[in-house]
Amino acid sequence: MKKIIACQILLGALLISVRCFSQNPFITSIYTADPSAHVWADGRLYVYPSHDIDPARGCDLMDRYHVYSTDDMVNWRDEGEILNASQVEWGRKEGGFMWAPDCAYRNGTYYYYFPHPSETKWNNSWKIGVATSKKPASDFTSAGYIKGIDSSSMIDPCVFIDTDGQAYFYYGGGSRCLGGKLKDNMVEMDGALQKMEGLVDFHEATWVFKRNGIYYLTYADNHGRENQLRYATSNSPLGPWKYQGVFLGSTDCDTNHGSVVEYKGKWYMFYHNQNISNTGHGNLRSICVDYVNFNDDGTIKLVEQTKTGPAAIKASKPNTKKSTRYEAEKAAMDGGAAVNSNYVANLKDGASSITFSNIDGGKKGGRATLTIVHANAAYGRMKLLVNGADHSYLNAIATGDAAAFTGKTVFTVKLNAGNNTIRLEGGGKDAVNVDYITIMPLD
Repeated sequence: MKKIIACQILLGALLISVRCFSQNPFITSIYTADPSAHVWADGRLYVYPSHDIDPARGCDLMDRYHVYSTDDMVNWRDEGEILNASQVEWGRKEGGFMWAPDCAYRNGTYYYYFPHPSETKWNNSWKIGVATSKKPASDFTSAGYIKGIDSSSMIDPCVFIDTDGQAYFYYGGGSRCLGGKLKDNMVEMDGALQKMEGLVDFHEATWVFKRNGIYYLTYADNHGRENQLRYATSNSPLGPWKYQGVFLGSTDCDTNHGSVVEYKGKWYMFYHNQNISNTGHGNLRSICVDYVNFNDDGTIKLVEQTKTGPAAIKASKPNTKKSTRYEAEKAAMDGGAAVNSNYVANLKDGASSITFSNIDGGKKGGRATLTIVHANAAYGRMKLLVNGADHSYLNAIATGDAAAFTGKTVFTVKLNAGNNTIRLEGGGKDAVNVDYITIMPLD
């Protein structure tokens, strides 16, 4: 394991400290899984994961996709929610079942692919939905689904665009993995799908990438209750494939799902584990990232899973946007929550709450990053409501001491123009103390 290192930089007479390494999991405020990573023309790396909603009930509850981005592999920006089941007009009326997604870009449009059932009897009504936007992480709208493909337990879409511009679509479930060409409109197949031959013990989670002229297909296997990631190589994007072995072992979670991407000269493996929730059943997962290294012949070395993650590529760009601070002790309190000195203590069960009723959304409203500064000796959670809309539970990772206000729970919300209300409610048996919140506009 790497050790966490504190870097020091001398600027004039000012000595400042910055982080050289990230952390794993690198998203901790909510539970995320199945990360799909892409680098777009703006120079940022974007990760499109699924969302395990807390409290855990199972994969049927998954919903409300968020997107995250970085320019240095250390500082991650929550871009906010981009799609939920209620916005899918053809989807099952009960919602949920928003499973592992992917994203692609062509001719000025971003295409977001996601598996979702269309009927109450979900297992045989899967479709691969498509949402589109002119932006990589906002303003997506449903654009139907890919027609004419098998809807029986076929999930986990992957779209790979080759260096010649041809787009390929892959998906699979159980023991089947299929792939084929996409038309230029990115929502129709160009010919029949074909079986990906040569894969050993395929289960799900197809991901395809290309390096030095070699095509790689990675996937999750059927390794008991703790899947591994295996891979195969080919000289063609549709195979046949040559099986190469396991390159990511079990993550101590009953599922495994990942993506491999190059960013600024280094290769990275994105995956998930359950280190934060430690639930034992993998329904509350969190995304991680580590390096991918290759042998001279192009085969992949076994990925080392670390707690620190990769090193920073470069210093972050200066953030010129200002945040507004709202003190918790000036907000309205209820239940057991009460002022203690200059913070609010004992945000605990659902009866306790802190309500900030003067949140300024500006003249137009839009996306804004909410940061909750907290202290708690043990793991806690908080229920977030914005203008009455329930965003379920946010994690409050333990700071080790109930008076150590080093915890920061970050979540991007949409605010209305003018005045907004943000309410935090307790979420469990362990109390969370809140010092203040900040709001920083993204739009």
